[in-house]
Amino acid sequence: MYLITNGLIITEEAILEGFDLLIKQDRIERIALRGEIEWNEHTEVIDAAGGYISPGFIDIHSDYIEHMTAPRPTSLMDFNLSLRETEKELISHGITTMYHSLSIFKSVDYKYRPIRESHNVRKLIDLIDQAHTSKHLVRHRFHARFEIDNLAEIDNLKSYITEKKVHLISFMDHTPGQGQYRDLEVYKKTVKGYQDLTEEGIDELIANHQTKQKLTVEGIREIAQLAKDNQIAIASHDDDSPQKLELVQSFGAVISEFPITLAIAKKAKELGMYTVAGAPNVILGGSHSRNLSAAEAVCEESIDILCSDYYPAAMLHAVFYLAHHCKKNLVDMFKMVSLHPAKAVNIDEEVGSIREGKKADLLIIEKIEPDFPVITTVFVDGKLIQKTNYRI
Repeated sequence: MYLITNGLIITEEAILEGFDLLIKQDRIERIALRGEIEWNEHTEVIDAAGGYISPGFIDIHSDYIEHMTAPRPTSLMDFNLSLRETEKELISHGITTMYHSLSIFKSVDYKYRPIRESHNVRKLIDLIDQAHTSKHLVRHRFHARFEIDNLAEIDNLKSYITEKKVHLISFMDHTPGQGQYRDLEVYKKTVKGYQDLTEEGIDELIANHQTKQKLTVEGIREIAQLAKDNQIAIASHDDDSPQKLELVQSFGAVISEFPITLAIAKKAKELGMYTVAGAPNVILGGSHSRNLSAAEAVCEESIDILCSDYYPAAMLHAVFYLAHHCKKNLVDMFKMVSLHPAKAVNIDEEVGSIREGKKADLLIIEKIEPDFPVITTVFVDGKLIQKTNYRI
C-alpha cells in the first residue's frame, strides 16, 4: 500500500487540499482528510511536497512510436527496443495509457517512411498486443489510422479488428485540396520541405492524388460496423465541413480529430462529438498547416481532448498554459488529458480520474520554476513506476 500526502488532489470536481490518498493493490482505496486514513508499517508514505496529484494522462492520438522506430528515412531501429524506449519517455511525460497511432497509408509519393509499410505495421501491432501480457510500464493500445485510398489493406484492417488488436479507429483522407491540406499553397510548401520538386512536378502529384480511387462510403460503413461490433470507438480526421461531420457521425464516429476551423469544432460539439486538438499546437501558438488554433478553440470551449500528436512533452505544459491563457479552471484543463479521452474511448469506468475504486494511475506534478511543471512521481495500476528527484 501507498499513502500519498501533502499534495493537491485533482478530482473530477475540484482540487482537494489537506487530503490524503491511499493506494491498495491496483486501486484508489480511499481519499480522506489528512490523518483520517489508518495505515501500518507495510504502507509506504509518499510526500507530494505540495505538488498536484493528478490522474495519469491518456493519449489517444500519437505517432511518436513511428519516429522512435524510424528516426531517419533510411533507418529502421529494432522494433522491441523502440517500443521499450518509447514507454520510458512516455512515463516521464505522465502518459500512462497510450493509443499508438499507426498509419495504414498507401504511398504518399514525396515522404517515404519504411515504418508505414504493411509488414512493419503488422510487426508493431503484434508487439503492442504482446505488451499487454509481458513486463511493461504503460498501457499500450493501438489506434488504427486508415487512409481511405489504401484499398489493398482493407482485409488486413478487418483482421486486426477481429483479432481484438484495434482499440480505436480513425478514417483519414489527406488528398490535397480538402481536409488538412485544403490550402494547396500549404500543401506545396510541405512537399517542398521533403523533396526538391518543380511546380510542374508538384501539380502532377496533386492531380494524381485528386483522381485516385478511394474507399466508398458503403465500404467505410462496413468497416465502421465491424468496429462497433467489437466495441471500438470510431474517429473522423480533419473534418472541414458540416456535411462531412454529419456523414461520419452517420457511420458511428464519436470523435472529431483536428477539426479544421473553429466553426467546424463548434459544429462537432453541437452534434455531440468529442473534439480533439494537438497539444503541440497549443505550445507552438497555432497549426503548422494554418488550420485551427487549439488555444483559441479551448478558450471558446470547442475542444474536449488534447493529444500529444507527435510530441509527448506537450500535454503537461499545454494544460497549465491553457489554464492561465484562457483563464480556465485547472480541473477542467486536466480533464482534457484524462477523463475526456477516457470517455471518448469507453475506458472511463476504470481510468481517467481520481475516484475511490478506480485504477491507481496517478501523477505527482511539481513546479521547479513558477511556470515550469515537471512530473516527479508516476503510478500505474497502483505500482510506483518512476520517482524523480530534482536537485539544487
